[in-house]
Amino acid sequence: MTTVSQTRSFARNLAAYCLSEVAAKASRLIVVVAVARTMNVAAIGVAAGAIAAADILKALTENGVGQRIIAARDEDLDATCVRAHQIFWAWCLGLFALQIAAGALVWSLTGDALLFALIAILAGEYLFMPAGLVNCALAMRDGKMRQTAAIAGGQVVGANVATAVLALIAPGPMALVLPRLLAAPIWLIAMRRLQPWIRPAAVAAAPLRPFVRYGWAVLGVELVKVLRLQADKVVIGLLMGPEALGLYFMAFNAGLGLSNSFAQAFSVALFPHLCTATDRARELRRALVMTCAVIGPAVVLQALAAPIYVPILFGAGWDGLSEVVSILCLAAIPGVIWSAAAQWLRADNRPQREFAVTAAITVALILNTALLAPYGLTAVAIGYLILATVGQLLGALPVLRAAFQSPQVAKVA
Repeated sequence: MTTVSQTRSFARNLAAYCLSEVAAKASRLIVVVAVARTMNVAAIGVAAGAIAAADILKALTENGVGQRIIAARDEDLDATCVRAHQIFWAWCLGLFALQIAAGALVWSLTGDALLFALIAILAGEYLFMPAGLVNCALAMRDGKMRQTAAIAGGQVVGANVATAVLALIAPGPMALVLPRLLAAPIWLIAMRRLQPWIRPAAVAAAPLRPFVRYGWAVLGVELVKVLRLQADKVVIGLLMGPEALGLYFMAFNAGLGLSNSFAQAFSVALFPHLCTATDRARELRRALVMTCAVIGPAVVLQALAAPIYVPILFGAGWDGLSEVVSILCLAAIPGVIWSAAAQWLRADNRPQREFAVTAAITVALILNTALLAPYGLTAVAIGYLILATVGQLLGALPVLRAAFQSPQVAKVA
């Protein structure tokens, strides 16, 4: 594939995932509007706590196994898929049991049966995932990124529309949780139709050791990444109560939620692109410049427009969140830059460095929330923006220096 066609392919894949994220977040705004007008912040806080706890555990599904399939040599692909299939089933069933146990522990400690029910319902997603994960990785390897983007977006949009309807018909914490389980079969059926795969009977599984060596760092990265996105909500809930958590949850979704989705879309599209690039440094430069040129202005515009759209979307009583939303929006720009560096490290088989940087940033952001929570949500948001910007730019600097100085694939010190 020529350089021009590689760049065009990346641009199309990125556009597909960005559109998927836009559709998902646009439907999420429908949820935010419906919830803000039908539910009190305490009920939102209960659901937000269950979702945050489940999302922290769900990060464990990102264990690098799918990326091993994408990057595998052709002669090793069948064996890699067989081993990956085994890992996916064992892993997801283990996570299902772990989440049920965690919910039971929460119930025993708090006496809150509703919170246990919410956590248990969210655990049901793990029962649908393993039967389609090999198919998903193979589809991405084969360049079907636009189709996988459409499937992922369709699942989220379906769940969000159902949430909005339930919030209007039967407002309560269950309305925010149940649709996530009901939408899981959408993804499974669509992915298996997109990329059929039957386990070959005569092929031995690939060795487990390379999966473990690569996967532990990827797993650590994804876990601390979701901790970075969710732990601040847990801390706010503990220190400031469910009402403040409900306010912050709404501000986070209206602000950093959409902007952060662009960074996630960029990461998903970039990794396969770097794995197949003939000149990885050049493709990283082009991808980063292209993405920042599009996402940067969009993020700034969203931040400036927050005082206008927050009162319109949420209604009376929520206009005080505008400042928090504006601040959180801006954190997406350094997030995109760090995402580029992180995918370079993964494509270069060095996710351990990504893990170290991500862990340091996460610890700093959790401490920021704990220290600034007494001063209000605006102070927490300002500290989040400053620390996220400094930490992610410093973490990306070695990769960016190598990529922008070398015409060939450079070795990061």
